[in-house]
Amino acid sequence: MSTPEILLLGAIAGLTIFLGLPVARMQGLSSNARSGLSALATGILVFLLWDVLSNAVEPMDTALHAHDWSRFAGLSVLGITGFTGGLMSLVYYDSWMKRRAGRRSSPLVGPGAAALDEFAERRQLDLTNPAIRLAFLIAIGIGVHNFAEGLAIGQAAASDEISLAVTLIIGFGLHNATEGFGICGPLSGEGIVPSWRLIALLGFIGGFPTFLGTVVGQAWTSDAVSVLFFTVAAGSILYVVQELFAVNRKYGNPILVTWLLLAGILLGFATDFVVSAAGV
Repeated sequence: MSTPEILLLGAIAGLTIFLGLPVARMQGLSSNARSGLSALATGILVFLLWDVLSNAVEPMDTALHAHDWSRFAGLSVLGITGFTGGLMSLVYYDSWMKRRAGRRSSPLVGPGAAALDEFAERRQLDLTNPAIRLAFLIAIGIGVHNFAEGLAIGQAAASDEISLAVTLIIGFGLHNATEGFGICGPLSGEGIVPSWRLIALLGFIGGFPTFLGTVVGQAWTSDAVSVLFFTVAAGSILYVVQELFAVNRKYGNPILVTWLLLAGILLGFATDFVVSAAGV
């Protein structure tokens, strides 16, 4: 398989994230439906947290069993740094955005229909809105995770393991299709109907890194880079999961939320079986 064909398949694997995003455009959802989507998104992200941590620890575990202490120490320090950076950067960013939202005054809107349309569009991109901000944070965390997945695709292709690369593309493509639900969960939970422009932006943030990682992985292989991006993604996803648990508690429907949380986790594992079948 040629390099352009591998890159094309890597791009397709990233684009499947758009399959789940249009769910956020559904209007008139009941409170139970909104809480269910939010819980399903949380379950998918809980699975992704386990998935990225497993991939990050694997090179460290290999070095540990080989008694390569210097490599183990180096990868461990890199992993701790990446995990801490991914988690705490979002903690500080979100805290800063909340303080900014508290100080913000009401926006002024000029006269005319065009100004009203412009104001409506600005509201869709208003990161001081907790639900919109959380959707962006989820997209960023998933994007970092997908970059690491793209690295795996590119590295398999660079090693001439084409069948493995294709299997990874299929598996990650299925994963990305479920990740769209994860991104739109906070929006659906708050009854926000995003514009197609916002959906496109969130999908680009979450999906494009798969293609970018494929390009980098084909040109350059490195366990250190993989560990760094997987742990940054894990830290980011952990913070988002923490925030979504707080959102889910507000719905006051623990039975439904727990069942859908479980369904999201199982859905993540189900799509992972395709990748596991390749022996990865």
